[in-house]
Amino acid sequence: MKEDFLHYIWRFQKFQTSNMKTSSGEDIHIISIGQYNTHAGPDFLDARIKIGDTLWAGHVEIHINSSDWMLHGHQSDKDYDNVILHVVFDDDQKIFRSSGSQIAAFSLKNRIFPKMEAQYLKLLNNKYWIPCQHQFHKICQIKKNIWYDRLLIERLEEKIQTINSTLKMNNDDWEKTFFQTLAVNFGLKVNKLPFDLLAKSIDLNIIAKHRDNEFQIAALLFGQSGLLDSDFDDEYPNNLKKEYAFLKQKYQLTPIKKESWKFLRLRPQNFPTIRIAQFSKLLFQESHLFSRMLSAKSIFEIENIFKIELPIYWNNHFIFDKSSIQRIKLLGKSTIHLIVINTIVPFLFLYGKSKGISEYQDKAIHLLETLKGESNSIIDNWTKLGENPKSAYDTQALLQLKNAYCNHKKCLNCSIGNAILQESSHVLS
Repeated sequence: MKEDFLHYIWRFQKFQTSNMKTSSGEDIHIISIGQYNTHAGPDFLDARIKIGDTLWAGHVEIHINSSDWMLHGHQSDKDYDNVILHVVFDDDQKIFRSSGSQIAAFSLKNRIFPKMEAQYLKLLNNKYWIPCQHQFHKICQIKKNIWYDRLLIERLEEKIQTINSTLKMNNDDWEKTFFQTLAVNFGLKVNKLPFDLLAKSIDLNIIAKHRDNEFQIAALLFGQSGLLDSDFDDEYPNNLKKEYAFLKQKYQLTPIKKESWKFLRLRPQNFPTIRIAQFSKLLFQESHLFSRMLSAKSIFEIENIFKIELPIYWNNHFIFDKSSIQRIKLLGKSTIHLIVINTIVPFLFLYGKSKGISEYQDKAIHLLETLKGESNSIIDNWTKLGENPKSAYDTQALLQLKNAYCNHKKCLNCSIGNAILQESSHVLS
């Protein structure tokens, strides 16, 4: 038994409610269960409950055992003086307010539907990929789709929280914040941190001063990455190094450590050298990237913005001083789509929300509906369970469901888990 389960039972009144009495024998009549509180303080706020002949207004606190009140230190916390009912599974101790008056207790023991409790414990304790693996297919698709809509918005809200924090640090400079966030996504998972450090190590205004010189922008980024801190044989990296030495002195720059970058177990196409080269070329091609994203009319226009042709040196190199088979390094469509999903969509959604312009929020959602869904092990497993995601809108919702709910067994907060539990809440025995 967990307290969260008792919260669920009280919140949705999933227990036998006839002939309710306090532990001292007074009749209980619930007028309002109160507002579920997910922050500090009593579990349900502003409830209205008639106990005996008295109508009480105040809070409800829930514990497994009455004695947990003392274990949690509520006896010395004035926030709990306005608790009017102590809902417990086992009433093993009388509890008093700091004034000395006793708090009425109501025990849920023998009132919880056994089948519901058994189903909850089954969800909680199994080791399947998702807790409801064998019941998932029984839930109607309409109910799932309604939940997926909420999950998608929840995932977007989580992403924009991070962006919003960076935006505040940058004094509401959208272009600078977009530049930094985009850099992080160019690093993918493996080089996320060094790309973040790289973007924050140089002022976007410095890059803007050299917007007409592709070579200088590359020198700035490669120099700041620390990857020019070596002796080279090839002319191209040596020229970058010389140019950076001048720019470093001019702007008093401090590069990050080259040891921050990871090459091991990466496909050569994703080496940080290639990603930095692509990022620098993008900055040369588009001086106001965020403004371009706001004005882009379709996914095709966005894809064209990310069509990047690197300097000829990179046609037969993945790293400096080591030649390779001739191959043009383009950003693949799947990579561009990941950038759209993880950077452009959340930025459009946040911009529309903060400016009160729903057009940009609608545009963000439309992009997700237009894009093909991601392909990864999580989505593969959902497909095995019968889901058929048709777009990034669907896959983003499924990723949120798995990562935010299933992995943490938050079945009580999940519409699908709720539906499964409610099927077993009809009889007491």
